[in-house]
Amino acid sequence: MGNIGLLFVGIVLLVNGLNSLGIVPARSAAILNLFVGTMQVVLPTIILIQNSTDAAVINSTWPTYLFGITYLYFGLNILLKLEPEGFGWFSAFVAAIAFYHSIISIGPDPIFAVVWLTWAIMWSLFFLLLALGLSGLTRFTAWFLIILGIPSCTVTALFLFKGVWSTSPAAGLLALTALAGASVLAWLLARSNLARTLEPQPHQPASAQQPVTA
Repeated sequence: MGNIGLLFVGIVLLVNGLNSLGIVPARSAAILNLFVGTMQVVLPTIILIQNSTDAAVINSTWPTYLFGITYLYFGLNILLKLEPEGFGWFSAFVAAIAFYHSIISIGPDPIFAVVWLTWAIMWSLFFLLLALGLSGLTRFTAWFLIILGIPSCTVTALFLFKGVWSTSPAAGLLALTALAGASVLAWLLARSNLARTLEPQPHQPASAQQPVTA
């Protein structure tokens, strides 16, 4: 189930990044978030009901709720025009859990440690944007999602489906280098004029200017 969820999360992150740049309308992004968020809440619940006494299954399944709630919350934020601060503080909680999983994954699975680190950075950015109101990070966050959403989720899922996965330290170092390079690229694109003319303009109603999120 986790790999199935990852497969779809990549496109959600991409669409939400495009939404922040004004390329994808907010309500359009909301529907996709609700679909994927529902899937990531319903499917793990079924698994936990069927394996309620298996500690290994429970430990590998419960983190999915963090992301399922994220996408449901974001979709409802748009459709119900909710204030973003509550979602921002929830993102801080998700980021902390993701950092924890990144640390404990370094030894057994270095690549997934970097994947968890990528998600931790994403949700930390959501916290800074939505809870603390640091709007200057909007473009960087958007480009970070666009560049790393598909690789960290969909590509990861495809490799796991194929059973092509390395747990060597060298592979982890390569993944960390790729994360660093992608972060620099996101920073450069955020400072460029690319897609800047498509961003929501100040005269638009507030409901049309949805903050970026997962």
